[in-house]
Amino acid sequence: MGLDFPKRVRNLAVGAITGSALLFLTGCSDEPHSQIKRLAMPIPASKEAHHMYDLWHWSWLAAMITGVIVWGLMAYVAVKFRRRSEADIPVQTRYNLPIEIFYTVAPVMMVIVFFFFTVQTQDDVLHAPKNLTAANAQADLNVTVTAQQWSWTFNYAKGSDALGGDVVWESGTTANRPTLWLVKGRSVSFDLFSPDVIHSFWIPVFLFKMDVVPGRQAYNHFTLTPDRSGTFEGKCAELCGVYHSRMLFNVKVTDQAAFDAHMAKLKQEGNIGMNLGGAQVRTVAGLDTNGGQE
Repeated sequence: MGLDFPKRVRNLAVGAITGSALLFLTGCSDEPHSQIKRLAMPIPASKEAHHMYDLWHWSWLAAMITGVIVWGLMAYVAVKFRRRSEADIPVQTRYNLPIEIFYTVAPVMMVIVFFFFTVQTQDDVLHAPKNLTAANAQADLNVTVTAQQWSWTFNYAKGSDALGGDVVWESGTTANRPTLWLVKGRSVSFDLFSPDVIHSFWIPVFLFKMDVVPGRQAYNHFTLTPDRSGTFEGKCAELCGVYHSRMLFNVKVTDQAAFDAHMAKLKQEGNIGMNLGGAQVRTVAGLDTNGGQE
């Protein structure tokens, strides 16, 4: 025998209240609120990232203001000039010169303003000299990033007394992510190199990425200064081959003492010299060297 109608209603009501309560409790987490305030952007972790963070927020504000004005005008026209009776027909105008000038000039002015602030932000972010030698000389640390199918190698040429004038490197595979070591508050010049195809060096918390194009190491470089300690994620943002999704790395922003200790460790392990690509990165977890199943 089925439930009577009142009991069904009561069960549905209890279920609806329980579901609503659970949904409300999940909304109490600080993380969603924080993401909404940031408009889904990561918390910036470099001095240069704050310029892009501000541009992102002001762009959203401009878009919202524009949307409110446009929606308001649409609602106003729909109400003000609606047809009130069969005999009352609104004036049918084929054109309105002031309005046509407005909706031509206003978007052009908006594009000009966006373009100005975008170029200004680009200049603030890409503040390093265009000359690679000058950029490396100005920065506290120098890192040559080798992006290759399908992992990363990081070469450290400056920034620690433990190096003693040598270059040390650290690499990884798809099974064992490499880690990029940086020092909080010290500028680092990145030189990007690829021995095979186009990759893209992306660290989301720095709000910046740059393509790694074969044969363009002297042109593909940038400088930034980490301003927040922690361990972050990095990845390739350019579809570079079948295992592109596994081309991941970690970023560790630490103090000078820990950085020096890690450089000394790499040197003791014999990772000396510039490493611009190696066969070991083609090792893919779960596959043998011929691409078959292990």
